[in-house]
Amino acid sequence: MGESRTELLAWLNDLLQTRYTKIEQAGTGAVYCQIFDSIYGDVPVSKVKFEAKLEYEYVGNYKILQNVFKKHKVDKIVPVDRLTKCKLQDNLEFMQWVKRFWDQNYPGGEYDALGRRKGLGSVPTGAATGNRSSTTTSHASTTSGRVSSAAGGAKKATKTPASRSVSRGGRASVLDNHSATMIIDLNKQIAELKLTVDGLEKERDFYFGKLREIEIDVQENLEGVELTCQETDRTLEEHEAFPILQSIQTILYSTEEGFEVPPEEEELKAVEYDDETF
Repeated sequence: MGESRTELLAWLNDLLQTRYTKIEQAGTGAVYCQIFDSIYGDVPVSKVKFEAKLEYEYVGNYKILQNVFKKHKVDKIVPVDRLTKCKLQDNLEFMQWVKRFWDQNYPGGEYDALGRRKGLGSVPTGAATGNRSSTTTSHASTTSGRVSSAAGGAKKATKTPASRSVSRGGRASVLDNHSATMIIDLNKQIAELKLTVDGLEKERDFYFGKLREIEIDVQENLEGVELTCQETDRTLEEHEAFPILQSIQTILYSTEEGFEVPPEEEELKAVEYDDETF
């Protein structure tokens, strides 16, 4: 049984000098990045968006976290698509796992959380979101009041240059709102596409690793067959395992029409990336 929400919040706020009030506020990913920085000390905290408000910014934080996992070979899949929704249950379960991992791997000593955040303070991202919404609502109400007053004045002085100016301003406001809505929708699409790409990359790396293991196993068996044939004075074709191994190797190295084999440097990078995949 993992720690309760109250226990996790107390531990989190004490470790990172924050003022989180809800576990789901951790869904932005920033807090998870800094917890692992307290363990390893090499997380690029300056790149973490502690004041993230949009989903694509959350995804950027989780990309940093995934890179840390790969670097330190942390065998855990980060459920980015669920955590970024900032729901209680998903973040509670993940935070409980993070706490267990921290208990087992924290090196001890004092962690300078504020120093690592470089003066960003102790206000959590989640708390700032609500304040921003209130401010936006207040601003919208004030703006609405000003527009209403202007509209009232325009009725009393019809067909004047001032009324035409208000009309043009109204059209500009509508266009600005439409542009803002489009930007929000596009940001959501970008975030969804990034998640899709991340999923496809993981799937690609998984199967690449399996094929690499098969390739190594076939090579080792072929070497064994060759050694056996030398010792027994037989040809490779006379060994019963050789045709099967050769057939598997042919399939592994075959290419389709139009496929270009990547340069050797890119292949080496792919192998190194696979070795680090968690």
